[in-house]
Order: sequence, then structure tokens, then C-alpha cells
Amino acid sequence: MVARPVGEWVRTGELQDHLPWNAPRIGVLEISGAIGAQVRGPEMVRAIKALADDARIRAVVVEVDSPGGSAPVSDAIHRSLRKLSRRKPTVAFVMTSGLSGGYLIACAASKIVALPTSLVGSIGVIFMRPVVQELMEKIGVRMVMTHEGHLKGMFQPWREPTEEEEEKVEALTDRYYQWFVDAVAQARGLSPEVVRGYATGEVFTGVEAKEMGLVDELGDLEMALDMASEMGRTPRRLHYVRPRRPLVERLLARSGGSLADAMIARIEDRLFPHIDFR
Repeated sequence: MVARPVGEWVRTGELQDHLPWNAPRIGVLEISGAIGAQVRGPEMVRAIKALADDARIRAVVVEVDSPGGSAPVSDAIHRSLRKLSRRKPTVAFVMTSGLSGGYLIACAASKIVALPTSLVGSIGVIFMRPVVQELMEKIGVRMVMTHEGHLKGMFQPWREPTEEEEEKVEALTDRYYQWFVDAVAQARGLSPEVVRGYATGEVFTGVEAKEMGLVDELGDLEMALDMASEMGRTPRRLHYVRPRRPLVERLLARSGGSLADAMIARIEDRLFPHIDFR
């Protein structure tokens, strides 16, 4: 085998870098809709990790348009985006709304750009638990439960919560609230006391959010792309990323039973308690 001169290897590597499909670019990821429903955690986390692992991606713009949603899913996406931000410059852009869990996700970016007329904030926590006791009594249905642990049935919708259970839920909600406040304070370089003053669940315009330190710049998507280009030292060659469901799930979605499954899942979601950044 004939040895190849070192210079030839270098020239070959440089050529590879300049091929169109290997050229550096800006990744653009859209996070739109209610978190946990339209914005699904596993798919979004996989998409963000793919951006982090793609050597061609030098910076990322995340378009956030969400009223919030599931607290755990918001947390998972926030953590994944924060890991990406440590490796590559990221800019969150809020055009319409970045609220509650949506704002938490935006906070994981290196910078936040928002339209002046966008809605930002709504920092707070909601615990939702339906109670269908009166409805069941009207239609003559009783629910009999057997369980070990006197608080095991505390989240069931078939009866009113006891005073002890209410206290437990309030303590749980407070822990989520404190975590949310601390996460925003750390991300935005603000004191927890200042953020707690903002964390009333109130919604702010982009202009107000800029004055409060909740966003970095007022502008449009073009500004966000310009910032990402400058921060990543890369031309504005865009690479749009869409989360994809696993193959098996996509195939099942085409079957007739998927609609019934979706309806059952929706009913279960309404009947059982969940805690939201919404």
C-alpha cells in the first residue's frame, strides 16, 4: 500500500468541510402548543439531543409558542435544552406566547428574544384534580376502594379530598413553585426574591418582560437568527428540525384503533390529577 502524503489528507479533510451537506448551519426547532399534549416530552428531548450531537449545527434558534402545560414534561425539555446551551449558543424566540412551562423552556436558552406584543411570564403552578362524586351519586354509581396506606387513595376523583389531603397537595404545589422560581432566577441572573415578586401567575407583554429582565431583547425572528449567527460564528444557513415519533407509534397512528386509544387517554388525563406549569 502506497503511503499518502500528509498534505493530501489535509486537503481531503478541508474538502469534506466545504461540501454543502457538511457546511455549518443554524438549527431551528419549533416548540408550539400545550406541553405534554401537542409538545410531547420524549420526542422533543430526542430532537434537542440530535441538535447537540450534530457537528454541522453551530447554533440553535428555538421558536417558543406555548401556554405551558405538564410540569414534568416542561422540566424535561428545560433540562435537555439547558444541556444543549452549554455546548452550543441557543436563542429562544417568543412571537406569540412563552407562558409558564413555555417560559421555563425559553429560560434554558442562552438568550431570549421576544416580540414587543408577545405575552411572557405566567410563572406559577396549578394542581388540577376533578371530583365527580356528585355526578356518580346522581347516576347511582358507587366506587369501592381497598388500599394500604391511609393516603394511597388521596388523588382519586370519586370523593372529596380530606383536610389532611388538601394540606399535602398544598405542600406539594409549593415545592414545585419554589423550584420554578429558583430555575428562573438562576437562568435570568435574578434573585429568587425578585422572581417571586413576578411569580404571581401574571402575564406580561414583551416590553414589560424586557424591563423586568425576563427577556434579553425585543425583536422578531430575523433578529433571533442574526444573534444565533453571530454567537455561533456561522452563516445563516438554516436547518429545520421536527420531532418524530417512533416508527411503531407512527404505524399504529394509521390504524382505526388509534382514535379510540387517543380518546381513552384523553378521558384518563381529565379524570386523574396532574400538576402543570400553565
